Amino acid sequence: MTAVTTASRSAAPTTPRLDPIALHGEAINAAAMARWYTARHDYAAAFRRSAQATGALRRLAAFERMGPAMQGA
Repeated sequence: MTAVTTASRSAAPTTPRLDPIALHGEAINAAAMARWYTARHDYAAAFRRSAQATGALRRLAAFERMGPAMQGA
């Protein structure tokens, strides 16, 4: 029987790049899904989706508050 060794893959911590177009799309999609779940009286799922939309909007607002140097422009 051969011994199998697994190397741990630890990625260096990096700053996540914010994409305003992706955040905008995520917020729109989550809000639309929250409305869809509400129309079907699935309020727990609607609550989760509205929280996801709020989070995307907060990240988008944080991106807008950053200076041009931090945005990668």
